[in-house]
Parts: sequence; structure tokens; C-alpha cells
Amino acid sequence: MKNIYSLLFGIFLAGLVILPMDKVSAGNKDRSGQAGAPELLIDPWARSSGWGSVNTANAYGLEAMYANIAGTASTKGTEIIFSYTDYLQGADIKIMNFGFSQKLGQNKGVLSLAIMSMNLGEIDITTTNSPEGQLGTFKPNYLNINLAYAKAFSNSIFGGLNVKVISESIADASATGIALDAGVQYITGDKDQIKFGVALKNLGPTMKFSGDGLSFRGIIPTHGNDNDLFTVATRSEKYEMPATLRIGASYDFLIGEMHRITLAGNFTSNSFTKDQFTLGLEYALKPYFSLRAGYTYQDGIFNSSIADRGTVFTGLNAGFSVSVPFNKEKETGIGIDYSYRSTNPYSGTHCVGLKLNF
Repeated sequence: MKNIYSLLFGIFLAGLVILPMDKVSAGNKDRSGQAGAPELLIDPWARSSGWGSVNTANAYGLEAMYANIAGTASTKGTEIIFSYTDYLQGADIKIMNFGFSQKLGQNKGVLSLAIMSMNLGEIDITTTNSPEGQLGTFKPNYLNINLAYAKAFSNSIFGGLNVKVISESIADASATGIALDAGVQYITGDKDQIKFGVALKNLGPTMKFSGDGLSFRGIIPTHGNDNDLFTVATRSEKYEMPATLRIGASYDFLIGEMHRITLAGNFTSNSFTKDQFTLGLEYALKPYFSLRAGYTYQDGIFNSSIADRGTVFTGLNAGFSVSVPFNKEKETGIGIDYSYRSTNPYSGTHCVGLKLNF
């Protein structure tokens, strides 16, 4: 039976890697302005973003919804997380994130729900006649709703699917889309210390904006003496999802019963931006405290110019978690997570999360 599971895993893994290659042009920096829904590339979870979302192979529980949806299958009971992100501190961009996951029963899998809301602040309304503004303000709204299911197919193989609804809107125009994430994790070793993971993210049809903001009132000359006033609607160009492929591995160095050091690596192939390599290290005093850091490299990361670097992030990520267990055997308790991601310009990205397990 174990050989059958291994064979199925190999087939699924090969399919994840091979099937999208005819549609994805990975790491093409010349296409970076052609994708939409860039919020799908933001990790809103404090624990995983604290080491650069390097945990494709060893993500577990609710926070695995970003790194690798397969990791949510390790949820032991009920898990709830609230997180708040001050994105690019100084830019007045706030991200509120809520997640809930529930184990459905023995060998029945885990069902998860996550909602991310992005507040971009107030923006002045301008027109061609009033380019200086003074006409009021509007608030763009980004909302992502994720519904996922994951299951442990054996003690070594985990898989999951995530369906997400993407909503982007301003006062007079909006766009709605749907995308799919899929992932697998494989665990091996005498003490389950070796882990591998693959995840495909943001696969879906194109999106486009529509609404009154894309129309205007115009006069069309007629054959008579009078001109007719019409409402003219313009067509919005469609845009694609920022599809990504993530491949990761990790190894746990176990020191006695209480200490763990995890070394993790991850490769992210982006269809519209530069490919990324991330290396991370985490120390854990189980189950009370953990400290982590990671570095994400991409071509041009050491350049001072954003245009040459291709991203506002400069590569360094760090974070920590403090947990108070209620029952060690049932793994219930409360925890606080924090992460920092360095940027240039702005004063970095800060994220704080509150996690409840019961």
C-alpha cells in the first residue's frame, strides 16, 4: 500500500510540474505589468511570512493556506487566526486577515475558510477638467475569499485544493474572478524530519473591470439639425492571474525532546515577475517559543533602484512566535506571531497575528 501511495504521489507531482508549462512563461520580467490581482502574491500570515514564506514543504495548520494548501491537512481540531499587516509602512496600506479551519473527523480531511481584506486608504478623485482633485476621495477595496479542503492520504502524503474568489472595486468600477490553488506535501525520515512540497497557485481565467467608471456622456452628430446625447461605454482589457509554482524542501534537526532547528529552502517560479529563491532557518523551543529568519533572492535584488530590483522588498525576513499551550497532548492553546519584511523605500512590512487552537 505504501508503494501505491508513493506512485500516486509521483504521478501527481509530475503532473503539477509539467501540465502548466505550456501556459506559463516563468520569470519573465518583461511581463510584470501585464498581470492583475497582485494581492494574491502577498502572504498575510505572520508566522509564514516571518521567514519569507519558505515553508512550502513544512507549512502546517491554517497558515499553510498561502505557502502550500496541503499543509492545512495537519490541523488537529479547530484553529482560528486573526492577523493585521501594516503593508509598506508609511504607504497607508492595511491588510486584515481572518482564517478558520476545522478537522472534519478521523481520516475525513480538513475544511478551511480565509478572508483577506486590503485597505489602500483614501485617494483623491481627479478628472481631466480637475486634475488637481478637490472633488472628494474614494477607497479602493480588495477582498479575497478562500475555501479549501485538504486531506492526509497516508502518514507521509498530504494534498489539498483551495478555491478563491477575488474582488477588486472602486466607487464606479469593479472586477471579480476565481482562481485555484493545489498542493502536495511528502514527509519521510525516521522521525518525520525530511519534508518536500509542491504548490501551484492562482490558476484561473482572466479578469476585467466593468462599471459606470468606464462610460461617459458624449454627443453624436446626426443628419438633422439636433445632436443626440448618448452614454458611451468603453471596454476594459482583460488581465491574467499571477500564476506561480512553488517547490520546497526542509529538514528538522531535533535536539532532545524540546528543541528543534529547521532548515528550509524554496524556489518560486512566477509567471509575470522574476523567479525567487528563499532560504530560511527556524529555531523552536517546543511548544512555547520559536524564532525564524529567511532571505529571498531574485535577480537584481542587490540593486538600489526599484526598477532594476523589480520589487520594493530587499530580501530579509524575520519573525517570532510565543505560544501558551492549554493541553500539550491535544495541542490546544493560544499564540502570538510577528513578522517583519525589509523594504526600500518605506519602513518595512509588519504583521501581527493571534492564533487559537482548541
